[in-house]
Amino acid sequence: MSEKKMSRRRFLQNAALIGGAAMVPSLVMGGNSVNGKKRKSPSPKVIGANEKVDLALIGIGNRGAEVAKEFYKTGLCNVVALCDVDMGAKQTREIEAMFPGVPRYQDFRKLFDEMADRIDAVVVATPDHSHFPICMAAMREGIHVYVEKPLARTFRECELLMEAEKRYGVVTQMGNQGHSEANYFQFKAWKEAGIIRDVTAVTAHMNNPRRWHGWDPAMDRWPAAEPVPETLDWQTWLCAAQEHAYNHDFHNGQWRCWYDFGMGVLGDWGAHILDTVHEFLDLGLPTEVEPLYLKGHNRFFYPMSSTLRFHFPERSGMPAVDITWYDGLDNIPPVPDGYGVSELDPNIPSVAGGKIQPAKLNPGKEIYSRELTFKGGSHGSTLSIIPEERAREMAGRLPEVPKSPSNHYANFLLSVMGREKPRSPFSVSGPLSQVFCLGVISQWTGEKICFDRTTRQIVNNPLANQLLWGIIPRDGWEEFYRL
Repeated sequence: MSEKKMSRRRFLQNAALIGGAAMVPSLVMGGNSVNGKKRKSPSPKVIGANEKVDLALIGIGNRGAEVAKEFYKTGLCNVVALCDVDMGAKQTREIEAMFPGVPRYQDFRKLFDEMADRIDAVVVATPDHSHFPICMAAMREGIHVYVEKPLARTFRECELLMEAEKRYGVVTQMGNQGHSEANYFQFKAWKEAGIIRDVTAVTAHMNNPRRWHGWDPAMDRWPAAEPVPETLDWQTWLCAAQEHAYNHDFHNGQWRCWYDFGMGVLGDWGAHILDTVHEFLDLGLPTEVEPLYLKGHNRFFYPMSSTLRFHFPERSGMPAVDITWYDGLDNIPPVPDGYGVSELDPNIPSVAGGKIQPAKLNPGKEIYSRELTFKGGSHGSTLSIIPEERAREMAGRLPEVPKSPSNHYANFLLSVMGREKPRSPFSVSGPLSQVFCLGVISQWTGEKICFDRTTRQIVNNPLANQLLWGIIPRDGWEEFYRL
């Protein structure tokens, strides 16, 4: 470990100051009630075979605008409601103009109070910390849910969302869009054909610039309070998070920088790079996560660079696997001989029209098995066998790979209609997101964590174990943490 600004002991002593006291398990173990009244569990919304899905969009600025357009392009939905805490701001106006006359809300709770019976499904494209309460509120109404990645900000929130998916019987999908593209079907076919087998190590990397690169990691306080924009409902933006004064560096994508609100580079890109590795190698949860390098480690926002090692044990005849994650501009991992060119997938979605810029090593992964080495990019990028000589030898043994019948957005809507099954439901994307939650805890504490997959507890660090639960929600938000 290098370039840390404080001792581990001091960091752990002060860690609770990041977002308030740790949550106690009893808070989230309550029954199916609100304010002492029994909550009804409505049946999941059913769509007729020839009907479109009536869709509510929650979060319509920046990335939310891009997602809204993609759903509309499918031709499979009617947009019946818009919701954004900053409705009327510059970033929401384009989507507002696309759907004139559609009811508009700033608070998702009011949306569901007034329109739950007219909504079949909801699309959630809001900051990471707000995914959980919005998804829980929707599922309780029998509303099907599509939510951008990562699934939620804490390990226990992911757990509750998976439990809710089962209880309420709704269709769910996390927005790691590549899980409906070429890499998904190729990885599945190559695994079933025995091309991908006996994997022992994976290197994953995202070394492009992030919003907080260049900030001073010696920060010792939260940003100064600023006037709340007239269009913004700041209290609803905070959701269950502890009270913070508004600052522009918490808003419009900047939330991803802060431990209280976002999941950093790992949560942002891990689901696009490691999704097929995790699902088709049946990795489940790691037993160890170790921070090998943290540059600019501090109590408030994510490191400038991180190297994290995740250890997954043997599973069903498959060997143990170590995944090593690299992020940061100056933290480029080594690549194997014969790697060739690092290409950037042109299909990586834009955010508000801005495309990701090429880096020294573009986002992707290298997969090492006992016989073969593979390289791949992010999102839907397919794998290649390296070096080229070995790829030519294997060419005649590679199976035919089926084409995707639908993109990720259409797959969700068709699943709501009963015509397909979702490819990234919470039962699949939840454990993947929990891997990233464990990684963030290791980044946050700066400590190696040891995780018991049976008890689902961190066994070597009591504070880190409490961080599985997150923080005590603000008054009025506790109900979302009860099934």
